[in-house]
Amino acid sequence: MNKQKIHLTSCHRMPERSFFWKGKQFPVCARCTGIHLGYISLPFFLFDVFYLNIWWTILLILPTYIDGMSQAIFDRESNNVLRVTTGFAAGIGVMSFVGIFGKYIGNQILSLIN
Repeated sequence: MNKQKIHLTSCHRMPERSFFWKGKQFPVCARCTGIHLGYISLPFFLFDVFYLNIWWTILLILPTYIDGMSQAIFDRESNNVLRVTTGFAAGIGVMSFVGIFGKYIGNQILSLIN
């Protein structure tokens, strides 16, 4: 019987673009690691501990796209420190967007009810 692992992620998981801990590869690449770490910021945006307007939110997400696209277009190789840093910023940006969008939808629902 052939056991195959099922991966429910869109991450490429390339070893040269991943971190290792005690000889074992992280389940996602360096960029995705940063993004997932940034996701931890969601409660801070939902409970108004932090607030970023939409422009700062976009500004946090852009470096990840710039790094990824410049690697593809210009055949350059990024490093894991840059990947995890831009990924972390993007994760925070995405959670800020989720907070902004979620509050907007919530306010629209409240205005319909009232």
